[in-house]
Amino acid sequence: MQIIRNKADKLKSTTKNKLKKITFIDLFSGIGGFRIALEKHRAKCVFSSDWDKDSQRVYEENFNEKPYGDITKVREKDIPNHNILCAGFPCQAFSVSGKQKGFRDTRGTLFFEIVRILKYHKPEVVFLENVKHFAKHDSGKTLEVILSTLEELGYKCSYTILNSSFYGVPQSRERFYLVGFRNDLGVKNFQFPKPCNKRVQLLDILEKNGHTANYAIDRKDIKFFDYVPRLQKDIFGNYPMKPIQIGIINKGGQGERIYSIEGHAITLSSQGGGAASKTG
Repeated sequence: MQIIRNKADKLKSTTKNKLKKITFIDLFSGIGGFRIALEKHRAKCVFSSDWDKDSQRVYEENFNEKPYGDITKVREKDIPNHNILCAGFPCQAFSVSGKQKGFRDTRGTLFFEIVRILKYHKPEVVFLENVKHFAKHDSGKTLEVILSTLEELGYKCSYTILNSSFYGVPQSRERFYLVGFRNDLGVKNFQFPKPCNKRVQLLDILEKNGHTANYAIDRKDIKFFDYVPRLQKDIFGNYPMKPIQIGIINKGGQGERIYSIEGHAITLSSQGGGAASKTG
């Protein structure tokens, strides 16, 4: 019995040590979404990079680490070895909100910075994120280039579109996700996570009015619809997981639409204008 216990303890210790050894790099890190997720699974960030000064500042506040700047100026050999490469590479070149120039846009070519690092370090996993439209950009040719390039580098890839509304977050945000496993790992049946049962409203996460008084929008051109659609609960007592518009500001353009707090928020545009720009 003691021998069995010793083996069990050794197995626990070995498993624990393996978990500690999972490392990742956070490219085009923004304010750290990838990092928050992976650190919850005990992975360790060994390198981060983003050239946006505001993102760098917030990232440093969040993680006590300032990301390196322009990744094109970082030599791959100066990046630590890692198990997972994470990259939310710039999406403006592929977004329906932008000009959709793709690889003709300098931001689109930053994918090949990822390729450069993959060639050198050959991590076990590559984990990429981009806008929903990325999968259809240039009639799917952009995605073909991405997949064929990663295949040539020795990765078996799976991709899909996921919406945060179905994963416990009260915001409709559809994004393209790609996960690639190095071929020698033999991963054949990878599946993306199924939607969770957690139902939330925007109301559940809002701060109290006293904390937001300075940010309230008070204008004469705020208009609520004569008929305000009520969000009906389903037979299980849950509200539908989607935004529902109840009014407008000014002419109701982007950043000028009002949504119910009983529903979900919309996707925020990084460059969106309007009276309520970047607020949803």
